[in-house]
Amino acid sequence: MPFILAKKIGLSQRFKENGNVVPITLVKAGPCVITQIKTAEKDGYMAVQIGFEETKKPLSKPKAGHLKDLPKVKFLKEFRTKEQGAFEKGKIIDASVFKPGDKVKVTGTSKGKGFQGVVRRHHFKGGPASHGHKDNLRMPGSIGATFPQHVMKGLRMAGHMGSEKVSVRNLEIIEVDQKENLLAIKGAVPGARNSLLMIQTL
Repeated sequence: MPFILAKKIGLSQRFKENGNVVPITLVKAGPCVITQIKTAEKDGYMAVQIGFEETKKPLSKPKAGHLKDLPKVKFLKEFRTKEQGAFEKGKIIDASVFKPGDKVKVTGTSKGKGFQGVVRRHHFKGGPASHGHKDNLRMPGSIGATFPQHVMKGLRMAGHMGSEKVSVRNLEIIEVDQKENLLAIKGAVPGARNSLLMIQTL
């Protein structure tokens, strides 16, 4: 199961041989270094941890010790996998692990939108604009009955919107540029430009 860490570059498009246009998202995929291999005997589960994007900034002492004899990387993420035979600590993973036509799951952090009301956050219709409803157009309305005399848990209300972990499945890889480590993924992926993405095949 190929996987990699990537950075979102932006949106573009590609033309097929029949002239149809395909919207794509360009991502900079790797190169990543394998920093740790977790086993069921030692860690309780099987996973491979990889690091992405070398940095010149000083690392914290725990992270520096963890990355001893390895490149100093900014991001560390792990992927669950049962196929650990092909992985080795210190090995480099790049975009060549994917090929056009692969179906992948892309996980990222959605754009933060700050504190939003119920109309934008939960698509409430809002109240009437006239007939004795001053300043009530975008209000949430009633938030509970007489009993049980408190706001029910999970009630949709105004609050912080965005900056959440989002996964999109069944996205298709259209193009792989092994020289520049670029992937062209059909459609949109979560997050803003230059945000971190986790990509893995299904």
